[in-house]
Amino acid sequence: MRYRPFGRTGLQVSVVGFGCWPMAGDRYGAIEDDEAVKAIHRALDRGMNCVDTAPAYGAGHSEEVVARALEKRRREVILVTKCGVKPPPPGQLGPLRDSSRDNIQREIDASLKRLRTDWVDVLLVHWPDAGTPFEETMRALEEVVASGRVRFVGVSNFTGAMIADCLRTRRVDVSQVGYHMFDRRQEHETFPLCLEQGVGVMGYGSLGHGLLTGAFTTATTFGEPSRDWRGGGVAFGQPIFRGDNFKTNVGVVERLRREVAEPRGVSMSQVALAWVLGHPAISTALVGARTPAEVDANDAGAEIDLSPEERTKIDAILAGAAGRVKEFTPLRPAMEPWGAEIPASR
Repeated sequence: MRYRPFGRTGLQVSVVGFGCWPMAGDRYGAIEDDEAVKAIHRALDRGMNCVDTAPAYGAGHSEEVVARALEKRRREVILVTKCGVKPPPPGQLGPLRDSSRDNIQREIDASLKRLRTDWVDVLLVHWPDAGTPFEETMRALEEVVASGRVRFVGVSNFTGAMIADCLRTRRVDVSQVGYHMFDRRQEHETFPLCLEQGVGVMGYGSLGHGLLTGAFTTATTFGEPSRDWRGGGVAFGQPIFRGDNFKTNVGVVERLRREVAEPRGVSMSQVALAWVLGHPAISTALVGARTPAEVDANDAGAEIDLSPEERTKIDAILAGAAGRVKEFTPLRPAMEPWGAEIPASR
C-alpha cells in the first residue's frame, strides 16, 4: 500500500480508502454484516488506514457495522463520518439537508455513540444545505473540533465556489467528491482550488459505482431503485446507467479492458483505480467492498502507474462514453439529471 499526505492535516492516508456506503444494506442490495466486518479487517490487514462512513448510510447501520469492525483496531484508522443529512418526517420525500449548528452538534454525538468511540478523525458536511449559511456551518464545525470530538473537518459534494465561501470562515481540511473515468467534473470544479489551498481530497465512486469493474453486461439489471439506487439510471446528476447509455458504457469498459487492462496483465478495476490516483489532487480513492474477496480484487490498483501513452488511449476511448453532463449542481437531488448530456463520439 502507498500513502500520501492528507492535505495539510499532517496525516498520511492510504491511497485506497474503504468506502462503507454498501454497508448501509439498503442501497446496493442486501449485505451480510459479518462479511462486511471481515472485509474491513482484510482492508486494514492490507494496509488501508482510512474508513469512510456516514449516518445517512442505512440510517446509521453502516456506522454500527464499522464500530464492530474497529472494536479492537480503532487507533489504526483515519475514521471519517459525516453530518448534515437526516431522514424526513413520515410521508415526506427525503433525505433532508440540515447543516445548522444545532443539527451538527446533535449528529456528531449520535455518530460517536453508534461508532462506539470518543472521537472521529474527519467530520464532513455530507451535502450542501441551501437553508443554512456556510458561516454558521463552519463555525459549528470549529466548535466540534475545539470540543475534542473531531480532529479535522471538511465538506462533501460542494462546488468550488461553495468551498471558497467556507474558507472565509474556517479552513476546509478535506473535500470528498465523486471522481472516476465517467465523471471528470471535479478536474475543473474543485481540484484546482484544493491543490492551491492544500485541501485533502477523497474521491468516491472510484470504480464508477461498479461500472468500471468489468462485471456488467448489456443484460445487467439493478431492479428497483429502493433496493439498488443504480436502478434509477442516474449517478450524481449523470444518467450513465440509463437505458442505451448503460449499454454504450458497458461497451466502453469492454474496450478499456481489452485495449488497456489486458496488455498490462491487470484487471479493469486496477486500471480504474490507477487512473483516479494519477490525478495529483487525490489523496485517497474510496472503494466499497462487501466481502474480503472484493477487497483483494481492488487492492492491487494502488500499486500500478499508468504511462502517458496509456492515459492518452484511455482518454480516446472515454470520448465514447454516454450520459455524462458538464453541470455540477449539488443543491439538486443526486439521482436526477443535472444538465444536458454530452454527446458521445462515435
